[in-house]
Amino acid sequence: MPSRPRRPVAKEPALAPASHAVLGYARVSTGHQLLDQQLDALSAAGVAGRVFTDTMSGTRDDRPGLAELMAYARAGDTVTVVALDRLGRSLSGIVQTVKTLGERGIVLRSLREGVDTSTSTGRMVLGIFASLADYERTLIGERAAAAREAARIRGRQVGRPSAVGVDGGAGGDDGADAGGGGVGRRHRPHLRCRAVDVVPAVVERR
Repeated sequence: MPSRPRRPVAKEPALAPASHAVLGYARVSTGHQLLDQQLDALSAAGVAGRVFTDTMSGTRDDRPGLAELMAYARAGDTVTVVALDRLGRSLSGIVQTVKTLGERGIVLRSLREGVDTSTSTGRMVLGIFASLADYERTLIGERAAAAREAARIRGRQVGRPSAVGVDGGAGGDDGADAGGGGVGRRHRPHLRCRAVDVVPAVVERR
């Protein structure tokens, strides 16, 4: 008896590869500056995804646009900036942001410096930046220590000064004069004003 031909086994449809977003980030320091030039550069570089923006100094850590970008980006995404200094003003801050992105599997691309962390050359350049940031922190610490030592040798006070009265003695605003029976500084606004250079009538207001 002839065997029946085997029925072809239907193949399961191949899963489409997960799409990775190409995101952008742009920042200007003040409202007098425009984001247009950065947005045009990101668009020309092929950034078709969302572009997150901030209008504030790069020294601030509470930048909502950058925080939203960090929360939105996923592993495999690419974040593009016009220049690395758009991520922050200090070298150590930039390196920390780049490190966080790398640990999450997010690629960073900087147009001006030609950095692309998906390549070995880009990772090498960022490694150099990280070494420079560590060197910068070391120099700052050494300078601060040298300044403190120089002040100590000259008999100058190091650190915050202790709280003393305007008359040179310790005590609160309610204290009396050293001679006893005097009027405390609270009732002598001209003495308090002398320390901060304001008008006595203003100090008397409650």
